[in-house]
Amino acid sequence: MGRAHRGGRDRGQAFPIYLTAITALLFLALAFFAVGRAGATKNGAQTAADAAALAAAQTYRDQLRTGLLTAVGAGGPWADWLAGRLGDPEAACGRAEPYAQANGANVQGRCVVSGGPLPASFTVTVESAAAVGKSVVPGTESRHATATARAVVEPRCWALPPAPSSPPASSAPPSSSPGGPGPSASPSGGAAEGKPAVEIVCDGETVRIEPGRPGAPVRAATLFTVRLADGA
Repeated sequence: MGRAHRGGRDRGQAFPIYLTAITALLFLALAFFAVGRAGATKNGAQTAADAAALAAAQTYRDQLRTGLLTAVGAGGPWADWLAGRLGDPEAACGRAEPYAQANGANVQGRCVVSGGPLPASFTVTVESAAAVGKSVVPGTESRHATATARAVVEPRCWALPPAPSSPPASSAPPSSSPGGPGPSASPSGGAAEGKPAVEIVCDGETVRIEPGRPGAPVRAATLFTVRLADGA
């Protein structure tokens, strides 16, 4: 009887230990779940920030292409467009918010435009629209994730130097006859001089832009690279 009594007492003493261990494991499982949900929210915010920054940079890249081809077609200066210096970065930043919202976030503050060694970079900070939610970790029910991304626009092309022009051929002055001046020196039926084509080199490939049809063969991605940059 004594041995049986001791066995029952040992089992009674072990039960609270088992209960404590199960409770601790359950709490850890809920804590890991909360951490995982917070991580997922953070990843979603980062995706939204990446999409917003890329949207602004790609819009700026499209502006540069349009400006370059328009300048070539008009026969005006176009080198600054090719170098990425003449777009409207503030207007490009306006494309960040729709892309952030489409990915479940909102832009915080303003899209930041900077230059430096690059023609333009766009830095966007977003906050997740949804909070992490209730969990065993206090305060998560009202906590939102934030993330920042920076996208840069880099030229891929440079202009070829103009071909040297050949010197004009010397021509003898028109002869005169007793009856009056000779025929006109300008040839009849000559075609009017058109705007010259522009040749640029993009990643080692020569690209020719014809003023008559400036937009046909040239894509924005051929002219400029858009990429996410570290150190946002």
